[in-house]
Amino acid sequence: MTYHGNMKYYKKEKGKERIICLLCQHYCKLKEGQIGICGVNKNVDGELENLVYGHPIALNVDPVEKKPLYHMLPGSKALSFGTVGCNFKCPFCQNWDISQETKINKEIEVSPKQMVDLALEHGAESIAYTYNEPTIFYPYAKDIGIIAKEKGLKNIFVSNGFESAEIVEDMASWVDAANIDLKSWDDAYYKKVLKGGLEAVKDTLRKMVAAGIWVEVTTLLIEGDNDSDKDLTEMAEFIVNELGKHVPWHLSAFHPDYKMLDHERTKLETLQRAKKIGQKAGLDYIYLGNVPVHGDTHCPECGELLIDRTGYSVTVNKLTEGHCPKCNKAIEGVWS
Repeated sequence: MTYHGNMKYYKKEKGKERIICLLCQHYCKLKEGQIGICGVNKNVDGELENLVYGHPIALNVDPVEKKPLYHMLPGSKALSFGTVGCNFKCPFCQNWDISQETKINKEIEVSPKQMVDLALEHGAESIAYTYNEPTIFYPYAKDIGIIAKEKGLKNIFVSNGFESAEIVEDMASWVDAANIDLKSWDDAYYKKVLKGGLEAVKDTLRKMVAAGIWVEVTTLLIEGDNDSDKDLTEMAEFIVNELGKHVPWHLSAFHPDYKMLDHERTKLETLQRAKKIGQKAGLDYIYLGNVPVHGDTHCPECGELLIDRTGYSVTVNKLTEGHCPKCNKAIEGVWS
């Protein structure tokens, strides 16, 4: 397995036999033969081996709106794939059958070049690294992404935001857009339940925006867990003040899955309450997901309907070269 990226994905621990994996903020210290928390990165002869390299387990062509990215090439298709493994343990994961799995199907082999060819064959305009946490297969993703970029395709990361600082810095050279989950505003919940960390995610969001990657944020609302007015207000204010009021916030309805089958589905009213809080904080673009409502984009200046989305399909797109046709305000996003 060869990694074409010039970045080294691990470093040697000073004075020890172990290596430190640099792919995410767990910074796992691995002895010879040991595998990290994600289940797919291993110390082999003192080097980091990415065990899922070339072995995707899920592969689909999706509308880019499904990522969800609403301010990037509306109505276009994204070749989306993921592998097994994850660096979080979310009890509500909708892809838990692959994310919490570490058995790799070596029968499936897709080289970086083949992945890009597949995208082009299916008329996709982007490749989305998604379904499980892409930072854990970053060496594979980047090798695909570099070829994709040469062929005029965009690269999208759909992530929990637990990337290491080293990875975020490296991403700036080839990743165009990211949808990052802001799963909770409670650090204890992040650590205890999800096995991640809130400060790390906030840090990733700040760094991605600073690096010029187009960022959209998703919060899966789970009633009683992360939907208090106080938490939602602070979340919305964080996005406005530290990322920018133009950063889209996707509020998504939870449905019972994995270890949370006994928990109620999120009500539309809860999402609408959260949306009001976001608007009050000053966010320009707030979208509701997993509920049967339109995800329309309006001009924040004059209110003109710019993009009409019904489900995942774009039925109207009035943007002219990224501007509102009525008042000519530049609408933030990746439009070409």
